[in-house]
Amino acid sequence: MSNLNFKHLRYFWMVGKTGSIARAAEQLHLAPQSISGQLTEFAGALGVELFRRSGRKLELTDTGRRILSYAETIFNTGDELLDIVRDQSLTTALAFRVGCADSVSKLIACRLVEPALSLAEPLRLICREGRLASLLAELAVHRLDLIIADRPMPPHLSVKGYSHLLGESGLSVFATAALAATLAGTFPACLDRAPLLLPGEDFAIHHKLLQWLANQQLRPRIVGEFDDSAMMKAFGQSGAGAFFAPTVIARQVCEQYAVVELGTVPGLVEQVYAITTERRMSHPATLAISQRARRELFA
Repeated sequence: MSNLNFKHLRYFWMVGKTGSIARAAEQLHLAPQSISGQLTEFAGALGVELFRRSGRKLELTDTGRRILSYAETIFNTGDELLDIVRDQSLTTALAFRVGCADSVSKLIACRLVEPALSLAEPLRLICREGRLASLLAELAVHRLDLIIADRPMPPHLSVKGYSHLLGESGLSVFATAALAATLAGTFPACLDRAPLLLPGEDFAIHHKLLQWLANQQLRPRIVGEFDDSAMMKAFGQSGAGAFFAPTVIARQVCEQYAVVELGTVPGLVEQVYAITTERRMSHPATLAISQRARRELFA
């Protein structure tokens, strides 16, 4: 196939969006048989299966989903082009898509990304949140420009991406003043038998924290594990237990969640990475994020 047939691609895009040849035919004002024939021709030219039958429904194959994501980008960009042509005075902000792993503090992510909104060229920030594996899948098909994570990209993945260390921070332990008043002894001995909230196994620091507690011969009462850092802090704010957070945002954590800092965990650090498809970060927004990390947040 030497050239892409954009008419066939649009038919495929419409069927993929609507989930039905009949509904796509209604929107395109064509006969269903015509679209069905064009899809067969398009799949044959590409040499791939685009759909599979599931009862009376059509489901996209994995290859079909990848092609659909490119088609959406192509036709959405075409619509933006038409808008600009119709109104020469229209200024379109470029989209900057950031994925934030659940295991990264939202306070840190917000402070890192904030400079991207102050660039000379306006940006429309699109934030996605989820587990690192699903975000890397989005990066692989260019639906994200940047991922903020607490670990580098796993080496076994076939995703073309590069990990850039933005900085690292020590860890502190926080609790409400009411809970802190019930704890006996100084830090870290006061954690023994105390209610404790732990980051879940999806956090890079999870096993190191368990090892630190064991080395200190501390046996806290673990009342919960959380895959989302914000959820863990919310439970900590309610007084359910003490919790861990990066030391670099200790002041903001105390203010936002109405807690006090019990102490810092010696020898343990939490790292923050930017994962991009660029070997060297060159996008103005990614450069602004890197500069904020190294000059201010993790200086």
